[in-house]
Amino acid sequence: MNDTVRPLIEALNSPHMIDRLDALRQLKVLLDDGQIEQPVTARDVNNHIHTWYSFSPYSPAKAVWMAYRAGLTTAGIMDHDSIGGAREFTAAGQILGLPTTIGCEVRASFAGTALEGRRINNPDQDSVAYLALHGVPHTEIDALDHFLQPVRKARGIRNRKMIAQLNVLLAPAGIELDYDRDVLPLSLASDGGGVTERHLLFALALELLRRYPVPSDLVAFLRGPLQLRVSPKIESMLLDEQNPHRAYDLLGLLKGELVEQFYINATDECLPVSEVVAFAQAHGIILAYAYLGDVGDSVTGDKKTQKFEDDYLDELFDLLDNLGFAAVTYMPSRNTRDQILRLRALCDKHQFFQISGEDINQPRQAFVCLSMRDPMFDNLYDAAWALIGHERLATDALDQGLFAPETIEKIPDLSARILSYRDHARQLYGQI
Repeated sequence: MNDTVRPLIEALNSPHMIDRLDALRQLKVLLDDGQIEQPVTARDVNNHIHTWYSFSPYSPAKAVWMAYRAGLTTAGIMDHDSIGGAREFTAAGQILGLPTTIGCEVRASFAGTALEGRRINNPDQDSVAYLALHGVPHTEIDALDHFLQPVRKARGIRNRKMIAQLNVLLAPAGIELDYDRDVLPLSLASDGGGVTERHLLFALALELLRRYPVPSDLVAFLRGPLQLRVSPKIESMLLDEQNPHRAYDLLGLLKGELVEQFYINATDECLPVSEVVAFAQAHGIILAYAYLGDVGDSVTGDKKTQKFEDDYLDELFDLLDNLGFAAVTYMPSRNTRDQILRLRALCDKHQFFQISGEDINQPRQAFVCLSMRDPMFDNLYDAAWALIGHERLATDALDQGLFAPETIEKIPDLSARILSYRDHARQLYGQI
C-alpha cells in the first residue's frame, strides 16, 4: 500500500461522513487509473454487514470499501436497532458501482405466542428473537428510524443498569466504567446509532488493555479476579503483542464468558412481534426470521454450545407463517448440512424467501462466505439480486415491492417473482 492510498483508506473511518465519502471518491479515481489493483470478483454476496451504527470496526463507507475489495458483487447493511448508516452505505455503493441493499436488525418479543418462555434465537434471553428487516425502500428510511427511536431509548436505559451491574463485578479490582464517558463515545448514538452489549464490553476491553499493558498480566487477571475460562487459542491471541486485533479478541472472550453475569433481560425495547410484522408490511420491508440453530463450535467465537430452535422448528415455521413473515435469513457457514437441508425444506413448504449474510462485526471476519459457493446455495445469489430489485422498485412505489399484494397477484409463484426481480436488478447494473 503506497503513501497515497494508505491515508485515504484511513480517512474512510474519519469522524465526518463528507470526509469519508470524499476519500472513497479519491480511491475510486485511483482504481480507475490503475493505481490500485482491481479486486477479483466472482459472484459472492453478503447481506448482513454491521457498521459503526451498531457495532463494527467500519463506518458505512469503510464497510462498502471492504466489501468491494473482498470481491463481493452485492452488499447489505444490517445494524442493530438503527437504519442511521443506510444513506451513507448507499452513497458509498454508488461511488464504487457496488449494488447495495439496506436493512436493520431488531429483537422482538414472542410473549403471548406459542413460543413464550422458550429459547428462540437469542443466546441471552427466552421469548425474544432476532429479526432482520431487509430491502427497506429508501422512502421509508425516516419512518423506520422513527419506529426505532423508542427502542434505542429503552435500550439505553437498560444499558446503564447493566453497566451498574458490571461495575459490581469489577469493584474488587478497582475498575469502574462510566456509561457517558466510556461507552457512548464508542457508538454513534447521537446520530441514530444503536448501543449494544458489545459496546459495553468493548469499553471494558479497552480499559483492561490500558491497565494491563503486559499481556501475561492481562491473562492472569482474566483467569484470576474475573474467573473467566481462557482457551489456549484466545490466550495465544492475547499474548501476541503484535496482534492488531487484541481488543476485539478480548471482546469476544468477554462476550462469551461474562455477559450472563451482568445481563438484564430486555423488556421495553423488544416490541411485540405482531407490531414488527405490521410495520414491515405497511412500509414495504421484507421481514425475515434469523435462523440460528443449535450451536456447537461457534463461528464468531463468542457463542457457547447451546440449544436453540431446532427442537421445535416445524412449530416455529407454522407460527412465522401465521404471523405474516416473508423470509428467513441464515448463514451457510454457521450450521451443519443437515440443519440447512431441514431449514430449506421448511422454507420451501411455507414459501419463505431465503436470504443469506455473514454477520460482520469484527475485523477477523471475512466478507466472503466460502461455504455459500456450494451449488446447493445458488438460490441465495438470486435472492441477493432480487432484494436489490425489490428495494429499487419499492422505492418508486410500495405496491411494486416483491411481497406487495399487487405483485403477488401478478406473479403468484415466489420462485418466478424472485427471478423477475433478480433480472430487473441485473439490468439496472448492466449484468444482463
